[in-house]
Amino acid sequence: IADSDAAKSKSIVESAAAKVFTSNIENASLTYYAATPNVNPVWTNAVQSGRDDYAPASTIIGIMNAISDPRRPFFFNLRGNPTYKGGEPGAGSADPSIARPSDKVEQPDFPYVLISYSEVEFDLAEAIERGYSVGGTAAEHYTSAVSASLDYWGVSAANATAYLAQPSVAYATATGTYKQKIGIQKYLALYMDGFDAWVEQRRLDYPILVVPADPQSGYPVRYTYPDNEVNLNSASWSTAKTAMGGTDKVETKLFWDKF
Repeated sequence: IADSDAAKSKSIVESAAAKVFTSNIENASLTYYAATPNVNPVWTNAVQSGRDDYAPASTIIGIMNAISDPRRPFFFNLRGNPTYKGGEPGAGSADPSIARPSDKVEQPDFPYVLISYSEVEFDLAEAIERGYSVGGTAAEHYTSAVSASLDYWGVSAANATAYLAQPSVAYATATGTYKQKIGIQKYLALYMDGFDAWVEQRRLDYPILVVPADPQSGYPVRYTYPDNEVNLNSASWSTAKTAMGGTDKVETKLFWDKF
């Protein structure tokens, strides 16, 4: 709500800042098991099913290739290509040279992270930039956030240091406003948490995403109400639609998405 009710956002964040996660050990995760039925659904969909058409998009791989991101081998598997290659958004992934999810994320017991220390540190960096009193500097929290993500995925300390020293990654020299710097790195850190990555991209407006092949609408910034709401709860649906300006479309922004 930072862009829709700045005063309330500031008050809540400042009151919570001293009580948040302080390391990856405190990550809030959903545990899966190595044996069915309580397994990671990624394993069910991509391994047990025998399918081989799940692929990362060129969107994330292009960003990571440009900054030599050391998380790539932990995120993806190379497939007949000396460099990481992603599928084009909205198109098929039959090209055998397109990367696939890594063995790590396809393990049946790979956990799903609900809230991470990395995410919290990115929030604190943003809070500093918004003028909130939460302690530290934006650069310190940003560096801690990126470092936490690298450590979680298994990147060595030496490679993490080298990565953070790149002018394109270091907070003082990375391109753009704080929203761009934080938005891009937070997007990468939220790999395997697509819904939250989508929320943050809408909130911070970075990274700028390309239009997919053969789009069926404008850029989606919300889910529309399902048909059963329209058919069985039409009065409330009509009220909600009116409150949103008279439309229930994927392009209709939510109340907090101001820019």
